Amino acid sequence: MATSEAVLQVLGGSLPSLFGSDNSFRKLGSSHASRSFIRIRKKRGSKCVNFLNCSNISYRAIRVDRFQSTRQSVHGDITHSYLRSVNCKCQQSDSASSFASEKGNGSWISDNDQSFDTVLGNTPSVMQFETVRELKVGEEDFQSNGSLPPNVSVEDTLNRIAGNSIEDEAWELLRESMVYYCGSPVGTIAAKDPTSSTADVLNYDQVFIRDFIPSGIAFLLKGEYEIVRNFILHTLQLQSWEKTMDCHSPGQGLMPASFKVRTVPLDGDDSATEEVLDPDFGEAAIGRVAPVDSGLWWIILLRAYGKSSGDLSVQERIDVQTGIKMILRLCLADGFDMFPTLLVTDGSCMIDRRMGIHGHPLEIQALFHSALLCAREMLTPEDGSADLIRALNNRLVALSFHIREYYWIDMKKLNEIYRYQTEEYSYDAVNKFNIYPDQISPWLVDWMPSKGGYLIGNLQPAHMDFRFFSLGNLWSIVCSLTTDDQSHAILDLIEAKWTDLVADMPFKICYPALEGQEWKIITGCDPKNTPWSYHNGGAWPTLLWQLAVASIKMNRPEIAAKAVEVAEKRISRDKWPEYYDTKKARFIGKQARLFQTWSIAGYLVAKLLLANPSSAKILISQEDSELLNAFSCAISSNPRRKKRGPKSPQKTYIV
Repeated sequence: MATSEAVLQVLGGSLPSLFGSDNSFRKLGSSHASRSFIRIRKKRGSKCVNFLNCSNISYRAIRVDRFQSTRQSVHGDITHSYLRSVNCKCQQSDSASSFASEKGNGSWISDNDQSFDTVLGNTPSVMQFETVRELKVGEEDFQSNGSLPPNVSVEDTLNRIAGNSIEDEAWELLRESMVYYCGSPVGTIAAKDPTSSTADVLNYDQVFIRDFIPSGIAFLLKGEYEIVRNFILHTLQLQSWEKTMDCHSPGQGLMPASFKVRTVPLDGDDSATEEVLDPDFGEAAIGRVAPVDSGLWWIILLRAYGKSSGDLSVQERIDVQTGIKMILRLCLADGFDMFPTLLVTDGSCMIDRRMGIHGHPLEIQALFHSALLCAREMLTPEDGSADLIRALNNRLVALSFHIREYYWIDMKKLNEIYRYQTEEYSYDAVNKFNIYPDQISPWLVDWMPSKGGYLIGNLQPAHMDFRFFSLGNLWSIVCSLTTDDQSHAILDLIEAKWTDLVADMPFKICYPALEGQEWKIITGCDPKNTPWSYHNGGAWPTLLWQLAVASIKMNRPEIAAKAVEVAEKRISRDKWPEYYDTKKARFIGKQARLFQTWSIAGYLVAKLLLANPSSAKILISQEDSELLNAFSCAISSNPRRKKRGPKSPQKTYIV
């Protein structure tokens, strides 16, 4: 009681001006000064949803929480009613619910004090929230007489309370975005923006593979495994669907970009309906581009699930092992390319519009390397997979060497490129890709710090894309695609160029933006990718979680903590936008969706990882000794000289 009185004294009367001036407090239209301590509740109603071809007629009574608050305490009368379901016949691919119950903390309805109440079902508009004033202050911040300890300032306490309030709101919003299928959660929609009309929704009401990754990680870190398990297994089922566009079908291992739960009439019964998963492999996407990164992210999430939950039975299933192999065979297939990197079209990853990243973009290579490491760890040893594992190991060595040697740039390497000789025809050429020194832009000469470096965005014959792409560089640290020295140098550059890459909102998706004639030619005059907007130099809050993992891996978590503090000043007040515009990220994006799910989840994952850095191990891949020895062997064999002659049946090293 003393704690409550002390908090109310601080919040209600002693320092009222702090709430009016602090940008970290979100105002939701209330006249109360302490509106930042609002917990959002929602009247919810839902119907029983189905698995694949699952007929269902159901109804539910709704649990309603009503709260009446005073300045001294919060009282409430809670009316409970029961979920009743009639005639729900589901053909489930796996008993995810039973697993969650066995694990105890795997249930997504938890009684833990740090969890939040959850009600099953699809949910109405965000605008229908009920609010309740709830004070969440740690007991350890106060003495027994209700006063603050001498070593704890009022400002520190208020900042902590504000952070807790933003987290509470973020969890509520994340749960509101959950999608259900036969009564079980299977993902989160891309955005639940109440300001968007039906015509403007486009595909933001679908579950995207890449968008769900931070949501899935957040649930894993919270100990809620069911939704991630269901997501993994259902997207795996979609992998085998027939995919055709203009009479052409892509490779079998392709994972969908997104899927949507649709309700359709049940054949032969006009009074009943069934729900089906409707995937999009790119045939309906803007630009009709296949999502190369979806399968790579799926493998990464599968490994994270096993490490977090301890449930290795999922990755050991025959259908899951087959799904992993299909993705690997699609990525490792022989082609015309001479490089170990993956050759993809423009718009095949997070940057899903024309932005001049066709070829060998860094983001895809980092995810490719990470997925190879994760798959090697999960593949069960058997005779049928020996050749695949051998090809995987060889590709890992070649890919690591290629990226570290040719994508890396710092002031020393920049000076080497500046002095390159061109048109070298020989097997031991220094300028292997015939890069012309005039490609070095004036911005790069002025921008490159004396301490620090990064991996360039793309490399092709006679072309180096010197733009800094954040996701590719951060994930290269996470999956050990870069060396320790290079990883630290990337973080050094981020600190040195903080005002460019973070500014008023983390984190720039790329730097710098394409402008003028260059923007017209490369983007095709894309009105959404105007300079310093969207993919063209916009700031994306979801990148906070990748920054957190990379910083924690290199034992420099203060970098991510500083970025989170910047985001907390306005992200909640701005209603969790998809991205921010302008060079310093001053404006909410021109076409940004509000309440963007991966902006919410990215913030939550960053907070959870910073609170418990050891949990980042579910995402981090360390370079093992075997690969390191093979890599050293490749370097010592003088890689600048191409050996010619027939292929030897024996390998010079064994991985």
